[in-house]
Amino acid sequence: MKLFTKIIFTLFILTASLNALYAQTIVKGTVTDAKTKEALPYVTVTFGDSNQGAPTDGNGRFTIKTNDKFDYIKVNYVGYRTITRNIEAGKEQTINIAINADTRQLSDVVVKAGKKKKYTNKNNPAVELIRQVIAHKAQNQVTNYNYAEYKQYERMTFSLSNLSDKFKSKKIFKNYQFMFREQDSTAIGGKTLLPLYMEEKLSANYYRKVPYAQKQVVEANKQVKYDETFVDNQGLTTYFNRMYQDINIYDNNVSLLSNQLLSPISDNSPNYYKFFITDTIKDQQPNLIELSFTPRNTINKLFEGRIYITMDGNYAVQNAVLTVNKNIDLNFVRQMEARLSFEKNPDNRYHLSQSNLKIEFALNKNKGGGVFGERLVTIRNFQINTPRPKETYDGPAQVYAKKYDEQTDAYWTESRPDTLDKAAADLYKNVDSLQTIPSFKRTMDIATLVLAGYKNFGPFEMGPVNTFYSFNPVEGFRARLGGRTTTALSKRYYFETYGAYGTRDQKFKYFLSSTYSLNNKSIYSFPQNYIRASFQHDTKVPGQELEFVQESNFLLSFKRGANDQWLYNDIFKLDYVHEYLNHFSYAVGFKKWNQSPAGALQFQNLLPNGALNNVNLIHTTEMSLQLRFAPHEKFYQGKLYRTPIPDKYPIYTLRYTQGFKGLVGGDYNYQNVVGNVSKRFYASQLGFSDVSIEGGYLFGKVPFPLLDIHRANQSYAFQFQSFNLMNFQEFVSDHYATFTIDHNFNGFLFNKIPLLRRLKLREVVNFKGLWGAVRAENNPANDRSLLRFPTNSLGQATTYTLNNGMYAEGSIGIGNIFKVLRFDLVRRFTYLDNPNAPKLGLRTFVKFDF
Repeated sequence: MKLFTKIIFTLFILTASLNALYAQTIVKGTVTDAKTKEALPYVTVTFGDSNQGAPTDGNGRFTIKTNDKFDYIKVNYVGYRTITRNIEAGKEQTINIAINADTRQLSDVVVKAGKKKKYTNKNNPAVELIRQVIAHKAQNQVTNYNYAEYKQYERMTFSLSNLSDKFKSKKIFKNYQFMFREQDSTAIGGKTLLPLYMEEKLSANYYRKVPYAQKQVVEANKQVKYDETFVDNQGLTTYFNRMYQDINIYDNNVSLLSNQLLSPISDNSPNYYKFFITDTIKDQQPNLIELSFTPRNTINKLFEGRIYITMDGNYAVQNAVLTVNKNIDLNFVRQMEARLSFEKNPDNRYHLSQSNLKIEFALNKNKGGGVFGERLVTIRNFQINTPRPKETYDGPAQVYAKKYDEQTDAYWTESRPDTLDKAAADLYKNVDSLQTIPSFKRTMDIATLVLAGYKNFGPFEMGPVNTFYSFNPVEGFRARLGGRTTTALSKRYYFETYGAYGTRDQKFKYFLSSTYSLNNKSIYSFPQNYIRASFQHDTKVPGQELEFVQESNFLLSFKRGANDQWLYNDIFKLDYVHEYLNHFSYAVGFKKWNQSPAGALQFQNLLPNGALNNVNLIHTTEMSLQLRFAPHEKFYQGKLYRTPIPDKYPIYTLRYTQGFKGLVGGDYNYQNVVGNVSKRFYASQLGFSDVSIEGGYLFGKVPFPLLDIHRANQSYAFQFQSFNLMNFQEFVSDHYATFTIDHNFNGFLFNKIPLLRRLKLREVVNFKGLWGAVRAENNPANDRSLLRFPTNSLGQATTYTLNNGMYAEGSIGIGNIFKVLRFDLVRRFTYLDNPNAPKLGLRTFVKFDF
């Protein structure tokens, strides 16, 4: 026993001596990208080829320790070159390391053989591997957990990019030199950038599987803000976030720039992608296989790049590098790169830990300046299957904490997972300084006049300029001048007015409105909550309902066919509008409407003795209620209209109108109910469809001007919600249903035709159907006291019912002409015997698509 004790004591002494000989080695430092200088999170740093080490944190920092003797450390990160650095054993030392991206492309993979082997999915190990990834998708998604929660940091930046020294030295930028930023010339965006926008957001996110709930609590938000006179800051944020959405590689389709690109691990990706095993990474656990992929057709909306698959039985994606081919049919995109990193959970599965999406836009894909945007998302403190109280998951999908936009600089410095470089950190104050420079104010003032049509004079702005001059058969040449107040006058009170005069009818027209905001916000910002009173004395075309344009717009002066049946209107309206953060809204309205015929339009009925009687005025008094629900709706608020940003979510609208006889001179009792549902459906590589269904029913006996006058379009612009080959006031109904579908193939067919492929044209089809009728009680053929349907100068009827079946029209079109134009050849299929009914027409539409 004594001998055993001595042996143990001797071994202890020897061990202590060895430990003293080889003291603990401690290495600290930061790992950054050699080009961008950005800190890299979750980089593996180990001693030599051992498994002793640790990943960097969210700020790229690491600390590793060992009692063993090593003379170097190894730095390994997927998508970057593995490097080593010498160290001194037994000492504490700090080593900052910059690593370079692995820029290998698929073109570097060369297979030599006597005869080139045709790529095939059959017996292809790369395809077999991707099928395993697809088979394990469900278990590797966050939605596989009953509960999940995490903290998320987002940073979005936009800059003018690829600027030359000549551009930077121009006299106009003499006072803006403090705004420019330099970076590595090989990085996306080029050497010189001019940062213009940045937004940061910190949030807590909660997910529950059953019942399904996903909620984001925004704890802090900081944004570069421009003068609201020129820019809708809230809408700008919404637009940028729609362009740079979260990338979930496990979804079958990935949303990018309002398009959907097929994921390389979608269920049917082997039919659209070619896969190659290009590397096996064995110096980390678990081992990874680098799987490279490229589109079978490089012009289709598909990714190319690399994904790294874990070989631990999960077949999970640990990292991904996604780019697009230069030939891809994405407008204005010069370069795009998305890097995704995943981190292991306690159950050995993986969750997204960071994504970095960079895109440079430009008119010319090969040279010249552009716009560079980047969205960085970092996820921390990921927890699984830890249920929270029910109220945590209740309510809207996104809520904001109190004083979320009032956090101090010290709070942001402490809360960011990384450190902003000086140029980024100074951007907030730089933009504030920029807006005090007179030359910048003049530039924004000119841009607002050109793009929005308003000239700002501080508390008042004049416009829109495209309505100052127009012409039509009733008024002749029409001159109009108007404007409205701005938030510089008041955030609660808004006034708007215009005056107009027609040289042919020699009548003055005018409009006055006063609005009071109940939430001390601009009435043009979301969510709206206001009361408005207005009076309008002006002309109108019956059955013309315009989208995102005013009736006095100069371009609408040009119309096909006869356009001489008009109305003079006197309309007093009192409206209350209330929107909620969940995009539910309601509007209550009172309307006193007097309408009289103008031009060739006549209101006539037959007296009991059979004599023809001219009716000069129709009086109506209405109350209305509109309910609208647009979940997850996104839009940009312009000077005049909200421009919607289409998405997959439906929009529901229900409107009820009650007419009162005897109230403030109203002549008729009636009720009108109209419901509408619209939605965009995505079909992956086959494009997308915009679908709208509407129905209405009018109860009561009314003259034809109060029937549903179906939306017609006699302009040469293609209108989605109107019938493009229907004449104004051609059809009326007291109950109806409409169906509209507009499908954009996104070049799916044209891309397969060599002569058309280079033009990057996109094929579209459209169909509109209308069913309706007029009940006997509202048909003047059955009741001579009702106003007769209008006729033209030859006595031919110009207004009809739809009792002979559906009105239908369709079109085939070519979009993306010069990246902005769409032309449709429209064909009318029914009611071709109506006088002046067009059978064919060419319509155009201007739209900026990516």
